[in-house]
Amino acid sequence: MAGRDSRPRPPARARSRPVQPRRHLIAPEGDDRIPLLLATRNPGKVREFEALIDRRVFRMLEPEVIEGLGHPVEDGRTFADNARKKALFYSRLVDCLVLADDSGLVVDALGGEPGVRSARLGGPHATDEDRIRLILRRMEHVPWERRTARFVCVLAVARRGRILEAFEGTVEGRIALEAAGAEGFGYDPIFYHPPMDRTFAEMLPVEKHRVSHRGQALERAVGWLTETFGGGAGRRGPSDG
Repeated sequence: MAGRDSRPRPPARARSRPVQPRRHLIAPEGDDRIPLLLATRNPGKVREFEALIDRRVFRMLEPEVIEGLGHPVEDGRTFADNARKKALFYSRLVDCLVLADDSGLVVDALGGEPGVRSARLGGPHATDEDRIRLILRRMEHVPWERRTARFVCVLAVARRGRILEAFEGTVEGRIALEAAGAEGFGYDPIFYHPPMDRTFAEMLPVEKHRVSHRGQALERAVGWLTETFGGGAGRRGPSDG
């Protein structure tokens, strides 16, 4: 038809989308520590990470940095999948190292649930207490010898849209018959650790860090980060090529 632009147009899915610029994070004057972003909004995880990371080497960015950046869809089938997705997502938006984790509770008698859905069990408005009650209710008639479970944590380190390394930690235990303890967060009150004869929530933070899944993974991650970026030529890290 005359007057209509007849030039071919690309299909909708092929049209380019605006790319959000990478946010440059300027260090305070005289601070030459390595900036590191923890890709989590969970205050319990932030406390555990901050307790184990050497502040003399790394400058921990405030959790508020990720506000407004959005968040990835955590639809991976494994903890490693989700940790990598989060690390890659934020590393494309901020110009520094990103440390992301995915972790959760795996209960043998529940076929491995809640697994990667640990933080989403019971729906988006469920609290930690709601999720604990749900697990205990589903485990009500499971005998002690079959209440085996484990916490799993995978940490992924990324920079500029590239995964640099990943680390895993696992700790074995059992689902307690009832919640006990006021420390920690998440499923800690029902995760009984036989060697300590206590739930994670009955341990002091320093005791839990020595044996926990996140403590194991973070110790490995921090060791690698410090060796790779912490001094001299190693501080420049591996090539981005």
